Amino acid sequence: MNHIVLFEPQIPANTGNIARTCAATNTPLHLIEPLGFSTDDKHLKRAGLDYWHDVSITYYPDLTSFLTSIADEPLHLITKFAERIYTDAAYNDGRNHYFMFGKETTGLPKELMTERREDCLRIPMNDEHVRSLNLSNTAALVLYEALRQQQFSGLDLTHHYDNDKLKG
Repeated sequence: MNHIVLFEPQIPANTGNIARTCAATNTPLHLIEPLGFSTDDKHLKRAGLDYWHDVSITYYPDLTSFLTSIADEPLHLITKFAERIYTDAAYNDGRNHYFMFGKETTGLPKELMTERREDCLRIPMNDEHVRSLNLSNTAALVLYEALRQQQFSGLDLTHHYDNDKLKG
């Protein structure tokens, strides 16, 4: 199973969009406090639409609590400072994979990345034009690569819709 982990997220719309992606992919969401918003925030609710009841969310008071909870499960730190590309990692080993994303303004803690350098993964981009990619886009990109490697296990590859625009 895949897990999305947000370290001290600050923008409610990003977290709401990520929660919607988690609902669509049966992916638990882990939020490491402090959060930069209230979970009652109207922007958070609007971005997640009516999918909140379909998302398994776990809150942690700090990074240490989260790290203790996952023990030796694979943790992938998504950062622009990594040397290895996210598509080079293998996610189809039957284990729980945790994908951690940093806060929008400062990213992941330097100490964590230094201690776990081998767990850091990068999304290729042109660093001359932008500082970073949008958090919710990044989470979706990395999560769907893991799901692709796992043959989209548990997801509908095809679906029948009553008003299918491609049929009829």
